Amino acid sequence: MDELVLPELPFPLRPYGPDGNWSYEDGVLTGWAGARQDRFVPPTGEGLEPVSDAPRLLGAPPEGAFQLIAKVTVGFAGVFDAGVLYVHVGEREWAKLCLERSPDLPTICSVVTRGHSDDANSFVVEGSTVWLRVSRTGGAFAFHASTDGSYWTFVRIFSLGTPDEAAHALVGFLAQSPVGEGCVVTFESVEYRDSWPKALRDGS
Repeated sequence: MDELVLPELPFPLRPYGPDGNWSYEDGVLTGWAGARQDRFVPPTGEGLEPVSDAPRLLGAPPEGAFQLIAKVTVGFAGVFDAGVLYVHVGEREWAKLCLERSPDLPTICSVVTRGHSDDANSFVVEGSTVWLRVSRTGGAFAFHASTDGSYWTFVRIFSLGTPDEAAHALVGFLAQSPVGEGCVVTFESVEYRDSWPKALRDGS
């Protein structure tokens, strides 16, 4: 697959990393992570290798502010299986917002990589479905999550790369199964807005 066009997005998507068997039908984007596929650069230098990788489907949104929203469902099978919204500005400058089994319960977590990755859990959710949102303004990005697609909980705000690199970031979708045998992830109710949220911490 060279390119995938979603009618909800004003930019095409291209696959990166291992084959994710990406498909789109009736408003649902589906991707598969293979066994022990992840994208993480350990800060300790132990465990997963820095070259580890996971299937990604990414594109370049128009310059300026935006929000990318998706309802994410993960077929949890192994610990740390996750469906992810992903931001990429360079090989060692990227970030993930995840619905992840971490380790026993579905959890909203985030990773920001600047040379090495951090890893932070936000809150536990019930079930295997949640809404995720990544936003950009200038050189800043914000992560939010929602259990109902209406009220948004702030996860974090951060910068990646230079302002020019951030303006040309790739964004999109990722599936991972770091220690498991693989999992399927679906993204639906995909929405694109050419604006920054009104406020970061008021639920909007």
